[in-house]
Amino acid sequence: MVDPRYRDLDLMTTDEMVRAMNEAEAEVPRAVAAASDAIGAAVDAVAARLAAGGRLLYVGAGTPGRLGVLDASECPPTFSTEPWMVQGIIAGGPAALTSAIEGAEDDEDAGRRDLDELGVNATDAVVGISASGRTPYVLGAMRAARAVGAVTVGVSSNEDSLLSAATQFPIEVVVGPEIISGSTRLKAGSAQKQVLNMLSTLSMVKLGKTYGNLMVDVSATNRKLEIRAQNLVREITGVDVETARAALAAADQEVKTAIVCIERDVDALEARDLLAEADGFLRRALQV
Repeated sequence: MVDPRYRDLDLMTTDEMVRAMNEAEAEVPRAVAAASDAIGAAVDAVAARLAAGGRLLYVGAGTPGRLGVLDASECPPTFSTEPWMVQGIIAGGPAALTSAIEGAEDDEDAGRRDLDELGVNATDAVVGISASGRTPYVLGAMRAARAVGAVTVGVSSNEDSLLSAATQFPIEVVVGPEIISGSTRLKAGSAQKQVLNMLSTLSMVKLGKTYGNLMVDVSATNRKLEIRAQNLVREITGVDVETARAALAAADQEVKTAIVCIERDVDALEARDLLAEADGFLRRALQV
């Protein structure tokens, strides 16, 4: 489908092209909002599997595959998750992150094999991502996931797609034709990124990875994040910077543990026990 608004794109001035792309991209949040109910249902299903010890596995080819890997890679530093908990699988393997692997997306059997090699099972949630909703690699992976009882979510940009039919929780974000016809790395890619942000972020919130909207499970792996950890401790407890630093040092830089140490006047070992009893939810651990 060709968008008639942009038939003369190559004749536009740079300013006109920039405005045109902004106009097109502005349609994405509205399309995502229209899929809110479907996204919410998927979040609940994903969070339930993660809470039970399962994994969140993203599967895609090309841009969707790269977006899945990107979202998965951000979970350990943001939420201190183990690398196995959220993973991205891309058609063609790691080489496809930087180069096009010809024919990889057309191999349905490879999708099945890649899921089988990961040992996908009924405790997992598998999210297939395909703008068209008919990518063979993704369909193969989703069929393998359903066969073992995993939760299946499909993210596409077309209504009533094959991917939607193959999944329990279809998310159809219909963004319409691209400014460059057929280039689904644009609006469709932006929509996919927003949906994946919601699936991972809101699932982590439901697992107790935040306190309000504060990132209290952040992994302080560099100086910037060390300062952020100190600021989080100070904001929640009201202590000065030296007290925050000392508490974090005693808690091996674990923000939630440091906060419980201060607020409950306990050592790090007991703080971790209190957090464990609260299933990792800081708010519950602070209740006396």
